[in-house]
Amino acid sequence: MPKQGMVKTEKEIAILREGGKRLAWILCALRDAIKPGITTGELDALAEKLMRDGGDEPAFLNYTPEGVPVPFPGSLCISVNDEIVHGIGGARVLKEGDIVGIDTGIKHKGLYTDSALTVPVGNIDENAKKLISATEGALTAGIAVARAGNTVGDIGYAIEKHVKEHGFVVVEELGGHGVGYKQHEDPHISNYGDKGKGLKLKAGMVLALEPIVNEGTRYIKLMPDHYTYVTRDHKRSAHFEHTILVTEGEAEVLTKRLSQ
Repeated sequence: MPKQGMVKTEKEIAILREGGKRLAWILCALRDAIKPGITTGELDALAEKLMRDGGDEPAFLNYTPEGVPVPFPGSLCISVNDEIVHGIGGARVLKEGDIVGIDTGIKHKGLYTDSALTVPVGNIDENAKKLISATEGALTAGIAVARAGNTVGDIGYAIEKHVKEHGFVVVEELGGHGVGYKQHEDPHISNYGDKGKGLKLKAGMVLALEPIVNEGTRYIKLMPDHYTYVTRDHKRSAHFEHTILVTEGEAEVLTKRLSQ
């Protein structure tokens, strides 16, 4: 059974809808700013400005996950090429042919939403295009089965099946999560699983689904900054994420980007 608090009230859902639309707009603006020559630090600064200009707070800035000795220093996770997730903005200059994952969240009227996408920097090679497309497709596949009465195992199964069919692998150590009152809530949602297994979904649950997909092997390594994960084989990684509302029918994507 879902834990108390996993199911949001109608008032809370209305606020999360507002926050989701705001976050989607911010991600589109960041996506459009990604060009060869921009630094990851400039992207982070732009993310924070857009959030604060809209009256919202950066959810990631100074967030300290359990077990991590230092707070996250940015408003945007920026992961380039073999960086999987949680990359920190700085002096790195993006160049033609890179792929960059941008992942962020906002606190809007006290409630949190979370979303991510992977963006090409200029022209990229065919396999990078396939990796990005397969990862975004895996998110769509997971959302399609995220409805009341199904399970978190159904989501993981759908995501992994799509990824495998396209010749890539999911990262097993990282995945999606509940969201709303906090940046990360129960349940954890693995990007692999068995049909019918795990927590049963209930209408009113708000989840952040997040396929994380590697070009080579699934094995990962945490860097000394305590946040950035990279692929052990140094091949590329991609991820996409949406905050969704579980209903009796098709899930509502709260962070749907109107400009694709």
